[in-house]
Amino acid sequence: MDTEPEWRRLNRVNWDERVAVHLGPGSDYNSNLAQLRAGHRRLDPITEAMLGSIAGLRVLHLQCHFGADTLALAQRGAEVVGLDFSAPAVDAARALAAELGLSGKARFVQSDVYEAARALPEPGGFDRVFVTWGAICWLPDIAGWARVVARFLKPGGRFCFAEAHPSALVFDDGAAGPDGRPGWFAPYLDRAPLRLTEAFDYADHSTALQNAETCQWLHPLGDVVSALVAAGLRLDWLHEHDGVTWRMFERLVEGTDGLWRWPDRPWLPLSYSLQATRA
Repeated sequence: MDTEPEWRRLNRVNWDERVAVHLGPGSDYNSNLAQLRAGHRRLDPITEAMLGSIAGLRVLHLQCHFGADTLALAQRGAEVVGLDFSAPAVDAARALAAELGLSGKARFVQSDVYEAARALPEPGGFDRVFVTWGAICWLPDIAGWARVVARFLKPGGRFCFAEAHPSALVFDDGAAGPDGRPGWFAPYLDRAPLRLTEAFDYADHSTALQNAETCQWLHPLGDVVSALVAAGLRLDWLHEHDGVTWRMFERLVEGTDGLWRWPDRPWLPLSYSLQATRA
């Protein structure tokens, strides 16, 4: 039997615990779920702008959590497969799909990303691979991740990706100076794992997590793009954005579009999105 790496065990039990929190009454996910149940779930504007029409396409959503965004894609006419390493998350996703009558359009698979080839033997089986928001910081091997993305795309298939900008992840409110600006947290080019203990949950700050220790990584933008190109993808475009989908820093203010931005000037990009095509 394979021994689970310590970094993955820590991250998995952390995310196992988060599922109940995110489905609970105090969660920021409740508005998303209400939209989903009403049949008109809108994704964030950055994702909407890159996604395009997906009706009739096969879409693989990696690190799908409990499937809210996956099922939104199914409601738009895509045939979707969601993959996540958390058993409670996959159970919740399957239950939600059944509740919404989408079990015929959405399938959920429990697997670590790096083991996806064993769990989902469909190489070249998808028109789109979809990954967004807070995904790659949990993964140590960005080149291995890129090879998984490329493996599942059909020739001409597209990878749609949105993520926090690594230049912003250098900073953290916990190291803020006297002026309240976020302070230095992690060196941009130091690729060592960050072993963190954070009891709060980003979607419900009233809940303290018991499994609070995690391992995370900061992946420079050049590493991500180079890994995708080395895996056989062609970069179509890359956009850097002045907003992000959550309150990354206390100083950020929310716009009418739901994105959080610097209050005065766009000092640093807060997120980026890209599209790449399998040659």
